[in-house]
Amino acid sequence: MTLIPLVALYLALGAFAGTIAGLFGIGGGLVIVPVLIFSFGLQGVSAEIAAHLAVGTSLATIVFTSISSIRSHHLHQAVRWDIVRSMVVGIVIGAVIGAVTASMLSGAALQLLIGVFVILVALKMMLEVNPRPGREVPGKPGLTAAGAGIGGASAIFGIGGGTLTVPFLSWCNLRMQSAVGTSAACGFPIALAGALTNIGTGWNHPDLPDLSVGFVYLPAFAGIVLASVFFARVGANLAHRLDARLLKKIFAIFLIIVGIRFLT
Repeated sequence: MTLIPLVALYLALGAFAGTIAGLFGIGGGLVIVPVLIFSFGLQGVSAEIAAHLAVGTSLATIVFTSISSIRSHHLHQAVRWDIVRSMVVGIVIGAVIGAVTASMLSGAALQLLIGVFVILVALKMMLEVNPRPGREVPGKPGLTAAGAGIGGASAIFGIGGGTLTVPFLSWCNLRMQSAVGTSAACGFPIALAGALTNIGTGWNHPDLPDLSVGFVYLPAFAGIVLASVFFARVGANLAHRLDARLLKKIFAIFLIIVGIRFLT
């Protein structure tokens, strides 16, 4: 594929990921990573690094797309910055460890893990399994440990962490608006630490396609960032007009199909 069709493809992916993120309140990385893996396969990117390149590129896009989300939630006073400060050290350490761990896995193993994760998230969405508030927000050591776990898993799967952070904070008795806003703020350090580590671990890898910086593919990065920010607002508006519950189940079925594809 030439550069212009590629950019068009990644603009479309950014539009889709942004719309899904705004519509369902989930991170776009859950869509971006699987679609990038498929598109890299069509481009002839080595299967050994396609998943790594998808994860690194996804995290790099989240660095920029999370900024507008953080600003919006902050203006609505929905970010618990005290919790973010307590989690951030663990988040950064976990994200670095997670990204390094992912770089040590084979392409097939990483795709398998991503497939299992996507299916689990889809089942959670379809069955509407959410933790009930059952405890108070832990102290700084507990939040640091939680941040490390969330950061590590998020960096492996190429997501901003909302899929994990929101349920954790809801379990800790935060109201949903604060859980989502605080999760958005936590997504920035996850993405930044994970993206930088992926650039480092992938630097000068012999199988990288042109226009890559480590495990970040620049045409995909540019197209997704340009489109997803605008379409996240579109998705948020649609959420107030459409039957989001039905659409969420349809999207969950789509994710299950994608996840099964990675397992076969």
